Amino acid sequence: MYALSSSLVRSSALRQGLQMAAANRQVSLKVVSVGSTIKDETFFEKNQRLGREMSPHLTIYKPQLTSLLSVMHRGTGLVLGLGVWGLGIGALVASQDISHYVTMVEGLQLSGASLTAIKFILAYPFGYHAANGVRHLLWDTGRFLKIKEVYSTGYVMVATSFVLTAILALL
Repeated sequence: MYALSSSLVRSSALRQGLQMAAANRQVSLKVVSVGSTIKDETFFEKNQRLGREMSPHLTIYKPQLTSLLSVMHRGTGLVLGLGVWGLGIGALVASQDISHYVTMVEGLQLSGASLTAIKFILAYPFGYHAANGVRHLLWDTGRFLKIKEVYSTGYVMVATSFVLTAILALL
């Protein structure tokens, strides 16, 4: 390795330094049997034997806006995905067409406020996920990445998600 590196180094002072470092290097090898390297203890047993404590993971962290918005983004994505799967599977196994189910909901004679609230709850995952998706697209362009901007865009995104959801619920 030294011969290769010294041929690539043009500086004589650096080459001399490499020669001195190579002259002072000592390597020792210890032969061990394969059986001595195989351990039957688990990760947790090893940590217990070495006196290492278990990491407290998320329990020690104070919730922050950034972490809460991240969890919500993942949660709304999961809800949207499950909703699409549920609608698809429901359409395949349903014995009636959609007009039958619309008639059933109309038969419940819900008030306008109740119907709007139900529509808001159903539309919120879409409104939130769409607004936060735009925020992530802006981040992908390198904008709004300073911590103050991350927080301010987070507040704007939450407000935007409520406005978007309200518009969808009032349709």
